Amino acid sequence: MLAGQGLSYVYDSNGSEPVFTSLDVEVHAGEVLGVLGPNGGGKTTLLRLLSGSLTPTTGAVALAEGPVKANRRGLSELRRRVQLVFQDPDDQLFSASVAQDVSFGPLNQGLATEQARERVAWALAALGITDLADHPTHLLSYGQRKRVALAGAVAIRPQVLILDEPTAGLDPAGVESLLETLEELRASSGTTFVVSTHDVDLAYRWADRVLLLHRGIVGAGPARTILADADLLAAAQLRPAWGPAVAQALRAGGLLAEGEPGPVTPEELARRTVG
Repeated sequence: MLAGQGLSYVYDSNGSEPVFTSLDVEVHAGEVLGVLGPNGGGKTTLLRLLSGSLTPTTGAVALAEGPVKANRRGLSELRRRVQLVFQDPDDQLFSASVAQDVSFGPLNQGLATEQARERVAWALAALGITDLADHPTHLLSYGQRKRVALAGAVAIRPQVLILDEPTAGLDPAGVESLLETLEELRASSGTTFVVSTHDVDLAYRWADRVLLLHRGIVGAGPARTILADADLLAAAQLRPAWGPAVAQALRAGGLLAEGEPGPVTPEELARRTVG
């Protein structure tokens, strides 16, 4: 559905080192692809390249039909089908009210006013914030602003949503609520997600595949396999995941059979042990 082919990027051409070189990545339809790595490892740069907000120094971004042409028409098509939501919602919100902000994308696509209004209503409902439609954006809580920024991207109905640290700054209840909403969106509309995060446990729990990035690809593959590999995580400057460590301890104590999946959250562990 979306790919980066031989990507490299240099922020300053005056002798600076590239963020990464010859990087290949594929995004499959309907999946959650987690992108993990340390600060400065290249996660946000990769997201911006895949969404068309940066142009690769070398290499190309491709949709299913082939490489995206670096002209107005090619980039417009990429941005219609692939939407990036920034970590800080205040980098994305600029209109006076929630409905006005969410309507910007559909109106910019050339939709008629009534069509745009229907699209906004659908996006607000999908994110569970219909009651905020007339609220001033500057009076919203941080978690509410996160959802409004997401609704603005969802209103364009992209095939791929790229989320930069979507749970950063949220309390545990906010994280659970947002994940539930995103999974509902994936189930109802088939949205594909590319998600950068420092949270190894979140990726282990939610992602289908992961990409470990530290100035290049350290590891890539199924989330439950890659995030159980302590050596790969150390190479990407990431701590071990909670789930595999707990599963190993349960198996050692005879509480979990070989091949049986282990718990992925403390709440699931508590339910199993109480049961």
